[in-house]
Amino acid sequence: MSENKTMSFNDLEQWLNERRVTEVECLVPDLTGVARGKILPRGKFTEDRGMRLPQAIVAMGVTGEFPESGPYYDVVDPTDKDMQLRPDPSSVRIVPWATDPTAQVIHDCFDHEGKLVPFAPRSVLRRVCDLFAAEGLQPIVAPELEFYLTARNTDPNTLLRAPIGRSGRAETSRQAYSIDAVNEFDPLFEEIYDYSDKMELNVDTLIHEVGAGQMEINFFHNKPLGLADEVFFFKRTVREAALRHDMYATFMAKPIAGEPGSAMHVHQSLIDVASGKNVFSNEDGTPSEAFMHYIGGLQRYIPAAMVLVAPYVNSYRRLSRNTAAPINIEWGYDNRTVGIRSPISAPAARRVENRVIGADANPYVAMAMTLACGYLGLKNKIKPKPEMRGDAYLSPYALPRSLGEALDWLRKETDLHEVLGKEFITVYSEIKELEFDEFMKVISPWEREHLLLHV
Repeated sequence: MSENKTMSFNDLEQWLNERRVTEVECLVPDLTGVARGKILPRGKFTEDRGMRLPQAIVAMGVTGEFPESGPYYDVVDPTDKDMQLRPDPSSVRIVPWATDPTAQVIHDCFDHEGKLVPFAPRSVLRRVCDLFAAEGLQPIVAPELEFYLTARNTDPNTLLRAPIGRSGRAETSRQAYSIDAVNEFDPLFEEIYDYSDKMELNVDTLIHEVGAGQMEINFFHNKPLGLADEVFFFKRTVREAALRHDMYATFMAKPIAGEPGSAMHVHQSLIDVASGKNVFSNEDGTPSEAFMHYIGGLQRYIPAAMVLVAPYVNSYRRLSRNTAAPINIEWGYDNRTVGIRSPISAPAARRVENRVIGADANPYVAMAMTLACGYLGLKNKIKPKPEMRGDAYLSPYALPRSLGEALDWLRKETDLHEVLGKEFITVYSEIKELEFDEFMKVISPWEREHLLLHV
């Protein structure tokens, strides 16, 4: 299903009956994008139409840890209260690799008063989309998701390497847009497309990206919540398919030193609900004030919101000069050196591409972030800087360089707190602070190599 197709619970029951589903995976995406939840027998799912989980399940770090104290517990109840999770019927998909007929359904998180839990990722995206709806606008997005295929690697101390393809050899050079390089993994991609088709994921083009073993999949444009669901499902699908072909798929932002990082570029436009027209273009086809203000909002707020789409210490390794990743928030037409690009298009398809977001970002949080920045640009009528017509890598860095710095910038930008929700910002910031503290306890090989005997 997709967000464009509304389903009632009766429709959902019919869908499950037609496919003779015997088990249901009840899923909720946590802050990292991991699928949490329970697997229920079909009868239990139909009877309960929901489940309960502790609040903190959607608000834990990537290592599974929680803060011991602090502002986190001003939002997350310290008595570990339950949330009520309700299925979104429109999110239902079959699990194509399951032995028995199994469905997967994404759930929304509610408190005991029936209100959305404000720090759940899906709730945050719903909140931002509601702000646009109140203005009579419908955001439309189209993600492009990059990832690496690697050989199996069970030792974290061993460097990742490209997997063996059909030829019996691993890639040792960059093969951007190579058809033959993609065909090296044809059995895997046939299975990915087969799984995606059975799950009704609207995947479009598959290409080989710049890095050795680096791929990109594009999604058809649609409404944000439905597409965030699809990216969530797709990541899970690719990892599963890769394992079945004796390799790994990783969405780390920078998994291999010396190779380009992986991004999740998000194209975005706004439709006037009343007229159905793209508000980024005037009647004569020229760029509108709304288009410029939206870009202005991205330029003004992306640096402060960076930690939402570069969520780990590894994320900042991707953002370096001349590596197909932006270092600032310049904007330009058909310019891939900038952080904010507007592709050449017909007026009806005029859009903005946010190139800052990493592949490691939670898709719900990432889409909420970029839409929130654009929304603030519209509301505050922020004018963008002049278009960058040259190489943006020659301009200074304008983004935070580390997780710690990015957290400081987010805490100071109260406009974003109002749009995304103060509860969410508090929980997210506290979790990222915990992860940063854990990382700082680890001594890297670089430190042992260069500092051990020289300082």
